[in-house]
Amino acid sequence: MTRGTFANVRIKNLMVPGVEGGVTIHYPSAEQLSIYDAAVRYARETVPLVVIAGHEYGTGSSRDWAAKGTRLLGVKAVIAASFERIHRSNLVGMGVLPLQFQEAANAQTLGLDGSETFSLRGLTGELQPRQEVMLQVRCKDGRQEDVPLILRIDTPIEVDYYRHGGILPFVLRQILQQG
Repeated sequence: MTRGTFANVRIKNLMVPGVEGGVTIHYPSAEQLSIYDAAVRYARETVPLVVIAGHEYGTGSSRDWAAKGTRLLGVKAVIAASFERIHRSNLVGMGVLPLQFQEAANAQTLGLDGSETFSLRGLTGELQPRQEVMLQVRCKDGRQEDVPLILRIDTPIEVDYYRHGGILPFVLRQILQQG
């Protein structure tokens, strides 16, 4: 199931123009690989992954396995222009951080090509539903840009789920505390 995550033949990864399907570019090697193979390589290299997405991310994939597969591939956060409602909730339930661009910002307006590295600031201390988080984008030419995002953890209980690594670890801790 994990191998099939992001393997839809109609996926269009803007890092690989003119190619459809579950392929991506591995950096720094610039090698074209399946998304699964790239994720395995990044895991060996201990590189946490971020998905940069467009509008209505997760539409058609609201089943929990879509979010579970994303987590198992090593994706720590999804930054999207907007989210499909159920999939956003499932990401939180699997411990994947959903973040949303503000206003008209997106990968295209920011000129992202996939070679950048990202850091998130503002996630320390007490998380608050829908708080602002800062994405620091570092380009390969050394340029840096700060991009404001909205944390799409929308409720206090979702904050608890995320803080525990997802809904299953949260529930298990609750059961252990009772016994």
